[in-house]
Amino acid sequence: MSDRHITRRFRGMDTSDGAGVKLKRIIGQPGLDMIDPFLMLDEFRSDSADDYIAGFPEHPHRGFETVTYMLAGHMRHGDNHGNRGDLTPGSVQWMTAGRGILHSEMPQQENGLMWGFQLWVNLPAKDKMTAPRYQDIGPERIPVVRPAEGVEVKVIAGTLAGATGPVEGVVTAPVYLDVSLQPGAKYTLELPVGHHGFAYVFDGESTLVGGEQLQRSELGVLSEGEQLQLAGGDQPSRLLVVAGQPLNEQVTRYGPFVMNTPEQIHQAIADFRAGKF
Repeated sequence: MSDRHITRRFRGMDTSDGAGVKLKRIIGQPGLDMIDPFLMLDEFRSDSADDYIAGFPEHPHRGFETVTYMLAGHMRHGDNHGNRGDLTPGSVQWMTAGRGILHSEMPQQENGLMWGFQLWVNLPAKDKMTAPRYQDIGPERIPVVRPAEGVEVKVIAGTLAGATGPVEGVVTAPVYLDVSLQPGAKYTLELPVGHHGFAYVFDGESTLVGGEQLQRSELGVLSEGEQLQLAGGDQPSRLLVVAGQPLNEQVTRYGPFVMNTPEQIHQAIADFRAGKF
């Protein structure tokens, strides 16, 4: 079997979004525009309410999917179709914006740690105008496997060690894993051939990924291959391993709209202004 390795490395850039929420943008920065089909990855982490309290008031989306994974804190989402839900620690929301939705995510706390990720996943041209839908997944629905000594994996999407993640019906057939490694632990992770992938260390000092040290807050773009060698460092560590089937389509984006052509972007803006979302 061929091993995947790190081809490029990137650290998150400090920025803000929504109503001034401070975050690190990892995918979607000038040096790393996207990893097809992944358009953006943000990490938000702060125990200062000033950094997150204003939240993400109502805003539109069209043409892609947003994936929110909460590690700590509590946010409530709502949309203009009457859907409401809570994002609590360990929960995931996989939202397919499709043809259009007005969406908000607002903190339900005034102090304490708010920590998590938002990933944007592209939709193919044939599905960009599909009906919006949500997959709201509580932590109790996410299987946890221990495939090797000192290794614990939360399987959000994809299949690992006999467990299948609760995310369903996503055309890019994603793998989304939260991997915890104890010092010295080793594990060989199989990933679908042809999927584009990345690893991002978010806790601990570093992790060996494909035989190379990947530091905390560093993303490694993975090469092609069938398996990925992981090994813990001197301290316990935790990382995301994410992969998906590339779409190999033209991407044209403007803020919260991701389409295939400039004309489709103009139409999205016109539809939004006409109240058609």
